[in-house]
Parts: sequence; C-alpha cells; structure tokens
Amino acid sequence: MRSDRILLAHGSGGTMMAELIKDVFMERFGDPTLHRMDDASVLDVPTGRIAMSTDTYVVSPVFFPGGDIGRLAVAGTVNDIATSGATPLYLTVGFVLEEGFLVEDLRRIITTMADTADEAGVRIVTGDTKVVERGHGDGIYINTAGVGSVPEGVDLSGSHCKAGDVVLLSGTLGDHGIAVISVREGLTFTTTIETDAAPLAKMCLAVRAAAPDVRCFRDPTRGGLASTLNELAGASGVSITVDETLVPVRDQVRGACEMLGYDVFQVANEGKMVAVVPAEQVEAALAAMKAAPYGEDAAMIGEVAEGPAGRVYVRTAFGARRIMDMLVGEQLPRIC
Repeated sequence: MRSDRILLAHGSGGTMMAELIKDVFMERFGDPTLHRMDDASVLDVPTGRIAMSTDTYVVSPVFFPGGDIGRLAVAGTVNDIATSGATPLYLTVGFVLEEGFLVEDLRRIITTMADTADEAGVRIVTGDTKVVERGHGDGIYINTAGVGSVPEGVDLSGSHCKAGDVVLLSGTLGDHGIAVISVREGLTFTTTIETDAAPLAKMCLAVRAAAPDVRCFRDPTRGGLASTLNELAGASGVSITVDETLVPVRDQVRGACEMLGYDVFQVANEGKMVAVVPAEQVEAALAAMKAAPYGEDAAMIGEVAEGPAGRVYVRTAFGARRIMDMLVGEQLPRIC
C-alpha cells in the first residue's frame, strides 16, 4: 500500500483500487470464488429452498470492548439467516469507506470479519468497495447479505406462537448496547462490559434438532427483548408474559441501565437468540441451547397465552404485572 490512509483514488477503479483489493481485502478473504475477481460469483445452491437476508452496519464507534463493526456485520447477518432454520452458506460484503480512514484499522476489521465467517462456517464470496469524501462517511459502513439453505419441511415464523408455548432466551441481556455506549460516552465500570456479538447458527440448528416443533427464533437486536416479544405477540395474535426474575442480566449491565435511565429489556443485543417452543419440548430445547456455543446462560423466561392479542407483560419480583412496551423513538442511535 502506498498510503496508510484511504484516499479517494482507492475507489476510482484504477491501480490504487486494485492495490487496495489485492493487499488488504484478498489477503484475508481467501475464498477461491472471490479470488477469481469476476463481476458475479457462480455458486452451488442446494436443491429446495433458500433463505436470504441483508443488513447495513453503521455502529459508532467502530471498535468497542469485545468486538468491532466487522464481527457485528458477519454475525448479524448469519443470525438473521439462522432464525429461518437455515444453514448459512454465503455472504456478500459491501464497504463504504471515508477518505482518511486508516488502512491498518481496515485490515483489523477485515481480519475480524474473516475470523467470524470461519467460526460461523460461511463463505464470503463477493464484495464491493466505495470511497466517499472526508466528512461524508464517518469512517466505515458495511453492508452484508447472506444466503442459507432451508431443510425440507422447516417453516419457522413469528406468526406460529401458540398458547402454552414457552419462551427461551440464550443468555444475558443488554451486553452489546452497554458495551458500545460505554465507549461512546467514556463510561468506566469496575469490570469491562463486552459486546455479545457472535454467530448463533449452530445454536439454532442444535435447538431445532432437539425440539423439532420449535415455533420460531428471533434475535433481539435494536429495540431489545421488548420489541422482539411485542413483534411475536402481534404476529401470532397471542400474549406473552415474562418473569423478570428469570431473565439473565449481568450486574454491571443492570447497574449501567439504572444509572443511564435505560430499560434493559429495550437495550440492543447482537449475540442472543429468543426461541419459542412447545411446552413438551422445552427441556430438550433448553439443554441444547445451554450446550451450544454462547448458550451457557440460557434460561426459560416466559410463557405464551391466548390473549389479549399482541400484549406483552412483565411479572415483577414483587408479584405485580406491568406492560412491556415496545421501544418508542431511538434509545441508542448507531448501535449496530
């Protein structure tokens, strides 16, 4: 590389762009299909159905305790694919880079993306890079799109929840949101709060194998658990009640939320999964979730009832019941 920072010429389509692709991207993204440098990748697609998803990541700052925008971009799209019951196969990546962004920081992010893709068992098979003028891009934005294979007979949906079902949560709430805001606002805690960003496809596959009638998976990202459960209750025309005492939350995260005035149920997560399963399969599903990577803190947190349709409640430690509202407005902007 002839410069330690991104220049407008790196997006020109000329020799400096070729240098950036060869020396930075290709050095870590090693898929043979990608290395052919064609305008489109030709891929093997399993017979049957596929799942597709896309997301764009604009988190600020791009580095935070336990991760960075690269891990977030890969894990987030892998998890979206996994919620359909699919096995994630392929990812595309698109970068918008701001003039002046450090090449060393870009290398660090790309390395994280490659490592996370390897962990998730997905291939990064095609990509794109654009460069915008200084002051117009805030460093780096990343878009990822994913494709996965859906097995025959699998039909998971947030509209499938039924009265009597049980709600599972794969781990502690609020870690990602508080990790990012702690860096953004310069907050310090007695112990470091790290992002929970992680690929959870293997967990979803394990739960589906243990509980073949699982109704749905959903990752509680922006809007947190509250928005996720309200969406599920509305889609299925049921009510959901969560037992506050059963929801795992780290003491540091709970304390930070109290200090900042946040509802921990509304704080973003990037490495947690909600599953709704029939009551007769819940023990097997929970055991599978706990045995999977990133699921050691999994818990049964609530149950589904007939109505009132679309309503979500929290049963407090004092035995009272309150409504769990969906997030209104923007609690933590630029969180993913």
